[in-house]
Amino acid sequence: MPPLLNPEDLAAIMGEADVRVLDVTYFLDDADDAKARRGFEEGHIPGARFLALGRLADPDSDLPMTLPPAEVFAHAMSEMGVGHADRIVLYDRSPLHSAARAWWMLTLFGAKSVALLDGGLEAWVASGHPLAVGPTGACETPGLFVAQPDLARLRTLREVRGHVEKGDAQLIDARSPGRFAGAEPEPRPGVEPGHIPTAINLPYSRLFDADGRWKAPEAIAAAFAAAGVDPARPMVATCGSGITACVLAFGAERIGGMMPVYDGSWTEWGSDPSTPKAKDA
Repeated sequence: MPPLLNPEDLAAIMGEADVRVLDVTYFLDDADDAKARRGFEEGHIPGARFLALGRLADPDSDLPMTLPPAEVFAHAMSEMGVGHADRIVLYDRSPLHSAARAWWMLTLFGAKSVALLDGGLEAWVASGHPLAVGPTGACETPGLFVAQPDLARLRTLREVRGHVEKGDAQLIDARSPGRFAGAEPEPRPGVEPGHIPTAINLPYSRLFDADGRWKAPEAIAAAFAAAGVDPARPMVATCGSGITACVLAFGAERIGGMMPVYDGSWTEWGSDPSTPKAKDA
């Protein structure tokens, strides 16, 4: 299964025994994923299940969206009826393109075949496909998800400090230019404005066309080049809290690169009084 499906591709495989479709919509400031869940119940792809992405985080971390332990992730997937060998298709209705975050976690924990629905639910509806309404019941048949973490896809605060000191990796920040420059306040209390020294700004929105679909690989490569990013050199993605950094990571793989994600991102770096911070454009 290719990593990006259009609505017709998904319609052609829906109902096959090993296909799992997950709505992974996530909004900022959405307590307990209530808004995202309501939207799912108002209309979703038939057969899809809702995965509360906001709850799929490390319960022992003070940060909003850090990676959960492998056993926590495996249990959550198994309860959803998802196995690591299944073909897993992800979609969302979020301006954050949160399906990329779920793709990154699933891929990191060893899922064999994960794809995004290009354009999300809006593209599905625009193509004339039907929606189902209402909640889904508990999964009757648990999946078998064996988590095998690939930590090469992850960067910690200590590791990013090392990259800044050594200059051995490009740090790519997915936030808006205003937040990157420190000209706009941060949405979370206690987090200073600015960016990690040496970081390069590539807003995640530049990887999408106006209709919300992913740009072609050639256009993604051009966006990387315009920002001054060389995909042939080591890269690390960062953002506000680890969500849109995963958009850059998926974009990098679309053009043959591999971009680990700094999971704590600016929420961790910007709230740590010991880290250096830059505020220039």
